[in-house]
Amino acid sequence: MAFTAADVKKLREMTNVGMMDCKKALTEADGDFDKAIELLREKGLAKAAKKADRIAAEGVVCATVCDDCGVGAIIEVNSETDFVAKNADFQQFVADLAGVVMKEAPADVEALKACKMGDLTVQEVLQEKVLTIGENIQIRRFDRFDESTVNVSYTHMGGVIGVLVGLSVSDNLKGNATVKELGKDIGMQAAAMNPSFMDKSQVDEATLAKEKEILLAQALEENKTAAKPKPEQIIHKMVEGRIGKYYEENCLLQQAFVKENKVSVEQHIAAVAKELGGEIKLTKCVRFEKGEGIEKKQDDFAAEVASMAK
Repeated sequence: MAFTAADVKKLREMTNVGMMDCKKALTEADGDFDKAIELLREKGLAKAAKKADRIAAEGVVCATVCDDCGVGAIIEVNSETDFVAKNADFQQFVADLAGVVMKEAPADVEALKACKMGDLTVQEVLQEKVLTIGENIQIRRFDRFDESTVNVSYTHMGGVIGVLVGLSVSDNLKGNATVKELGKDIGMQAAAMNPSFMDKSQVDEATLAKEKEILLAQALEENKTAAKPKPEQIIHKMVEGRIGKYYEENCLLQQAFVKENKVSVEQHIAAVAKELGGEIKLTKCVRFEKGEGIEKKQDDFAAEVASMAK
């Protein structure tokens, strides 16, 4: 079956794949559009496999809440470059994935990939994105809050950091604008201060023991050079006092509230609840920062140029 330059252009517009690849696919498919698209997808899978070992440490974090049902989702999708992360098509793909998470409640990333996104699975759409964008793209992680809590999302710097906050509130405060503003403030706090724990009760014994060990060593060292060295039991009391400081620095609810640092976050929540005449409790908070913990490739530009010159 013959095909024309207009057919190649049409396939290019349909798939966003290069003109030469489209021409080759139509030639191989003998002008059959459906077969050509299938071949391009197959090539996309091959290209994706080659790209899978390339480091994807850029990308976008999307945190969002459904206006109708109140379910919240936060997801991180990684790309190789910041250029792709800023691409509108890539950002829309991430937002659509968050929508799938809200609707389907998948158990993990593999379950998410098996979910439907239109007529295709998420995995198939992901492979098409690799084909059209030309980079390794990875769905890294996500979380979902159901409608049992009042959920509020906060996104910082266009998707560099995302926070999802879940508040348990009394019935008379559901839908209250001040409660949602409180949730946004908590999200901003978590984004800015990056707490390790939501509450001091969540600090595990191993972490606490290690922190006490470090603080004790510091206190003993200070005591050696003190004008009036303190007894050992006083040193241990000092360490217990400094643990309180650790909580204030590392636990969200115990941190000083960024908008009014004379009170802690939990004190601010209590004050808002009292003012509104209801109950408010922070029960869930998830913070994702794009690329955190991923070791980025360090390019040696000079060495690369030198190797090309050989």
